[in-house]
Amino acid sequence: MAVASVSRSIVKKVLAVETPEGAGALVRRSIGSMTLRNLSPFLMLDHFQISKGAGFPDHPHRGQATVTYMLEGTSRHEDSAGHKGTIETGGVQWMCAGKGIIHAEMPVHEEGLPDPRGMQLWIDLPKEYKMVDPMYQELGPKEIPSAYPEGPEGPVKIKVISGKSHGVESPVRHLGGCWYFHLSFSKKGITVFQDIPEEWTAFIYIWEGSVIVGNDTIPAESFHTLVLSANKGETGVNMVSGDDDTQFILVAGEPLDQTVFQYGPFVMTTREEIQKTLMDYQMGRNGFEKAHTWQSEIGKQ
Repeated sequence: MAVASVSRSIVKKVLAVETPEGAGALVRRSIGSMTLRNLSPFLMLDHFQISKGAGFPDHPHRGQATVTYMLEGTSRHEDSAGHKGTIETGGVQWMCAGKGIIHAEMPVHEEGLPDPRGMQLWIDLPKEYKMVDPMYQELGPKEIPSAYPEGPEGPVKIKVISGKSHGVESPVRHLGGCWYFHLSFSKKGITVFQDIPEEWTAFIYIWEGSVIVGNDTIPAESFHTLVLSANKGETGVNMVSGDDDTQFILVAGEPLDQTVFQYGPFVMTTREEIQKTLMDYQMGRNGFEKAHTWQSEIGKQ
């Protein structure tokens, strides 16, 4: 017998206000801001736009995964383990920092092209995976599979960055459960139901158009993060495009039964683990062996 589709609803709506960060970066932060913390397993969501001369030079990470998805333009990256490459428009980098990595992320600016824009999501790692070796999963725009609930010529496209949608599955595997979709609607009034594992934390972030969720009648507008309910028996989320050319991400993750101790780019479960991380970084050990000797090439440019 088929399971009835029961939609989640919006339990919190947060406007991500554009704020300058560093030199030349504009960031709309929702998760991780004062208005939206403790959304396990998610630690931070930034919708960024980087102007010429700006970027994110050499910096460390431990204990989380960072997912960078480019909406426009390209971004180069390089790390202390010798890994480097470019994330193209529509491509994704899923980096598990594990026990430690130092890397640089520098957007590429080209004459006559718009400033690079994208999304960066930080996801907490289950405590048993916090000290694994760092690893990357990278997909170019043509390698991310897409689902077309109304056919390839239909009005809706779902890029399956991770997880499963309408019979299409991404090759990306996160240490801990996480599904990540980019939904694009060409027309207003189109309905899609997306299955999500029961009781997972889930949210939507809109950057173009608007969307009606569950039994709501009023659309949620661009630049809002919508936190969804996670009740037993809710099998997914029903979404209706509120405008032509609507775009948003839908992300769901398995909540973690662990405390979060965060010190900048270090995310552990106890104060003692953070103190040990700071000592490891200072002493150049346990994943930070090159902390004081390595410099990225792209960070110097």
